[in-house]
Amino acid sequence: MSEASTPFPRISQTVIDATDVRALAEFYRQLFGLVYRPGDEADSEGHVADWLVLRDPDRRVQLAFQQVPDLPRPAWPDGEPPQMMHLDTTVPDLSELELQRQRAMTLGATLLLDRSDDEEEALYVFADPAGHPFCIFVSAPD
Repeated sequence: MSEASTPFPRISQTVIDATDVRALAEFYRQLFGLVYRPGDEADSEGHVADWLVLRDPDRRVQLAFQQVPDLPRPAWPDGEPPQMMHLDTTVPDLSELELQRQRAMTLGATLLLDRSDDEEEALYVFADPAGHPFCIFVSAPD
């Protein structure tokens, strides 16, 4: 094995299925302050993308969105169809948690669980506009 290689694959991105990749990408772009990968910005000629990638400015995080013809909404926390994945995100304190709850709801998220008064792990669980669950919780910086 050469010095440049590693014994493990590197995670490149998380891919989220969507029946409308542009709408879901826009939700997450605005929620997390991400930017489109060059070439994935909105197309003024009416081209409908089937794959879009968002990045954070430091390129440490990438979310990709893949077009699918049909996508049943997950039944959270239990049920059919089950959730296949969810995103955990953090904020540093309760005031930021409330601010981000308001932002998520304004952008089109649905509140699934309010545990903001939990002294050990305050959090909200949401569904994005396509129904994928995601969490925002309070966590001290590493």
